[in-house]
Amino acid sequence: MSLRIYGNRQLKTLPGQTTRPTPARVREAVFNIWQGDIRGCRWLDLCSGSGAMGAEALCRGASRVVGIEQLGKACAIVRQNWQQVAQPEQQFQVLRGDVVKRLSALKGQQFDRIYFDPPYASHLYEPVLQKLVGDRLLADNGELALECDPKREKVAEPPELELIREKLYGNTAVRFYRWVSAEG
Repeated sequence: MSLRIYGNRQLKTLPGQTTRPTPARVREAVFNIWQGDIRGCRWLDLCSGSGAMGAEALCRGASRVVGIEQLGKACAIVRQNWQQVAQPEQQFQVLRGDVVKRLSALKGQQFDRIYFDPPYASHLYEPVLQKLVGDRLLADNGELALECDPKREKVAEPPELELIREKLYGNTAVRFYRWVSAEG
């Protein structure tokens, strides 16, 4: 199976809904919102699936993309997709394993844009958000986008993060957060 991203590039995906790729209109909307902030940014793609969001970030000029994905087969596809679109000056890394545990490997690093799209009803929202906040993985002027099903997911937001916008696309909500102390 495949899907298309920025520049009409084609990416591989796993068959079925194992990794539930972010719908094209949601991807496009997120990148429209962040369009002036991608070039040169450090991007973290949590629960990467096919790697479409990270690939899109690479196509739009992110300097570094890191992805975390639990499924080994999906990690291989993410690597292939990112190798296909990355320019020589761009860095990328795919970490396999439990997202909460693998975030520990990133302690001390910061990301300008974080995209978090876990399997719905996975109970990953709170532990991942707590880890992101506790390890200060979001840069001071960074933003986090969280994808969820607004009818099923009640996400307990850490007090350190403020919701700055929410966009609804059918059964998908994307919530954008930044540090409470951030200006702008």
